[in-house]
Amino acid sequence: MTREQLLDPGARQKRTDLDGALNYLLVGSDRRAGTTAGADQRSDTILVVHMPADMGRAYLISVPRDLLVAIPPGPNGWDGGTDKINAAYEHGGGGESGVQLLSATLTRLTGLRFDGAALIDFAGLRQVIDLLGGVRMCVDTEVRSIHTQTLFTPGCQQMGGARSLDYVRQRYDLPGGDYDRQRHQQQLLRAMLDRAGATNLRRDPVKLDRLIRAVGASLTVDTNGVPLEDLALTLRDLPPDALTGVQLPSHPEVIDEVSYVVLDDGANSLFDAVRGTRMPDWAQANPRWVNRL
Repeated sequence: MTREQLLDPGARQKRTDLDGALNYLLVGSDRRAGTTAGADQRSDTILVVHMPADMGRAYLISVPRDLLVAIPPGPNGWDGGTDKINAAYEHGGGGESGVQLLSATLTRLTGLRFDGAALIDFAGLRQVIDLLGGVRMCVDTEVRSIHTQTLFTPGCQQMGGARSLDYVRQRYDLPGGDYDRQRHQQQLLRAMLDRAGATNLRRDPVKLDRLIRAVGASLTVDTNGVPLEDLALTLRDLPPDALTGVQLPSHPEVIDEVSYVVLDDGANSLFDAVRGTRMPDWAQANPRWVNRL
């Protein structure tokens, strides 16, 4: 597994205490960290994972890719300015420096400091899902892929890596647009945990070894100095049904003929709840923005 300094110093929790609440940044991209910088390296998926101190639940907070934010100055001549949040990764040059600028942007927006980060190669996750034997996904609205022309029909079905990743990338022709896409990505993470728990990998050491190697090849991590083994031990008892999906209170808005997502006033109460570890209360009071996975 590749290890890099993915967090900007100002976005990094000074000390991570595994006995307290944890906040991690997950960034999904079709490009691996360390690849040659190029055009169009936007982060396709941005998730903040919040775990209260008791580790009995995890909240997957999706950040809309088109969210209008102030991006601070970064490398490659970027002087700072307003843009869609998924452009922060590109303005930072992609890879390690791209996630650093994205983390700095999120800290400026939310006031959060992160206990770690991971850059996920979603294309590489195909192999992980296939090694798990596929995942069970429930399609709620018929949609045709703009990438492969595959038609996804309503109903629960087993999907392999390519098909499931194609499904969770769709946002056009869905009632909720990108909000539906965010929910489907959250559901995929839940489905992967479900499948991993149902597969007795300990009895198949060859398959387990292949799975570990595939996961490692798909992730670049920054654990903020915490040994990866200690983190895995802390999270080992978190069941898949303890995952709750959360969407930022926000709405689409066209500004100067460009489509953005703009935060609602209620977003600040979400950020306050995460910083103050009051997410259970916030989720109960704001069911509109909560996805039961």
